Amino acid sequence: MILWLTLALLACALLGVPLFVIFGAAAMALFGSLEEKGSIVWAASDVFTEKFADSPMMVTIPLFIFAGYVLAESKAPQRLVELSRAWIGWMPGGLAIVCVLASAFFTTFTGGSGITIVAIGGLLLPALLADNYPEKFSLGLVTTGGSLGLLFPPSLPLILYGIVGGLLIEKLFLAGVLPGLLTLLALGLLAVVKGVRLSMPRTPFRLSHAIAVTWKAKWEVLLPVVLIGGLFSGWLRIHEAAAFAAMYSLVVEVWVYRDLSLRGDLPRIVRESTTMFGAILVILATAIGFTGYLIQAQVPMRILESMSGVFANKWVFLLLMNGFLLVVGMLMDIFSAIVVVAPLLVPIATHPDIGVDPYHLGIVFLLNLEIGYLTPPVGLNLFISSFRFEKPITLLYRAVLPFIGVLLVALLLTTYIPWLSTGLAGLVTTEELPDLRRAPVPSEPSDTHEEVSNGAPDEMEGDAFNLDDLERELLGAFDDLDQGPSDAGVGGAASDAAGWDVGAVR
Repeated sequence: MILWLTLALLACALLGVPLFVIFGAAAMALFGSLEEKGSIVWAASDVFTEKFADSPMMVTIPLFIFAGYVLAESKAPQRLVELSRAWIGWMPGGLAIVCVLASAFFTTFTGGSGITIVAIGGLLLPALLADNYPEKFSLGLVTTGGSLGLLFPPSLPLILYGIVGGLLIEKLFLAGVLPGLLTLLALGLLAVVKGVRLSMPRTPFRLSHAIAVTWKAKWEVLLPVVLIGGLFSGWLRIHEAAAFAAMYSLVVEVWVYRDLSLRGDLPRIVRESTTMFGAILVILATAIGFTGYLIQAQVPMRILESMSGVFANKWVFLLLMNGFLLVVGMLMDIFSAIVVVAPLLVPIATHPDIGVDPYHLGIVFLLNLEIGYLTPPVGLNLFISSFRFEKPITLLYRAVLPFIGVLLVALLLTTYIPWLSTGLAGLVTTEELPDLRRAPVPSEPSDTHEEVSNGAPDEMEGDAFNLDDLERELLGAFDDLDQGPSDAGVGGAASDAAGWDVGAVR
């Protein structure tokens, strides 16, 4: 039955059926195949747990999406491009560096949704071509820019990963800063090399002009400064920062710059940003059910058992994980990948035998997905650019290859120099920032349950079986692996494994 289901879902995917439909159908079919009465409802039960629908972090996602849409629909892209060009246009490849920086700024707020390619790419591609940058290089640059900035606060994938992994969001923000800067530096060096080799024109630096442009764009420039400063000074918590970003961008673009009208533009922006958030929620709702079955089927434990010899080496595990995640990022959108794949990898990677720091794991995970957006043949950014700029997809395959190579170097450095992720994050502790809000995870199980039968979750008194319970079972299973064979079984081990937290540093 599983084989036929897999073939049917693969056929649906090839026919262009939306990913959330495939996830939902798979979850319902898999849970429905269990013998327990009413088991099909378990495909959706986890959506309403404290980790997701009831998490105080979930409200930040629509607010940051709204802020990103407001900025993208205004003239903020033009002002920020003009600002970047005034300050760094004198450098070799200056306009290309401007594209990298401006793209990273917008992707941070939009989560790599394609808005960056439309807003920044649509603005800068004609400018790059007018300055005689090669078409292939220019297309590769603006396509790559659509996924930059995912590691900087307040990136939506960072927030979602923190929710799924049970990590401190603000600490995860800090973990992404240095790897994010490394990716920008790597692409900036590529731009400089291209500018020197082709003797590209430069913009003369004039201090008076740079100051004037900065003053003109001061309100947009202040937004990330206030957000980051407020978060790490304790003045703002993450959900308060999200509300502030939404209100600030609205006030600035509607009443200060007057780029948008309250009646003409705001209803459309609200509709578009809400539609995007709705799409994310649908993906989450279906992907969580699918993930729940995979965890219930003990997939992480079986992977750990079958490849224990390989996984005993942390660095080999990280290398294999990078290859796997690049494929995942190519085939799945980033939100689906986080919800489906992270719960499978986190228990394995953070197990004491491997010992990957959970914050380091999160940054490597997201950087892989960032590169996956560009990876041929089905990286999402490739299709967005092909549609936006009316270019053959095969041309974009060739255009992004140099940029993928540069980002892979940054990925390897981030993977094998853990300090890049843990250095800044290690400076923050819960005691130092008592107001930090983490994705809530029950400290005590709501109930214990009997041994799992036929791979199906047990029915508990008054509570649906959810991901938190599955996590506790996995810890018990891993403990059994450490202690050797036992007659207790997964269910017996789980009885003693109360309150396990995926995000706990082992």
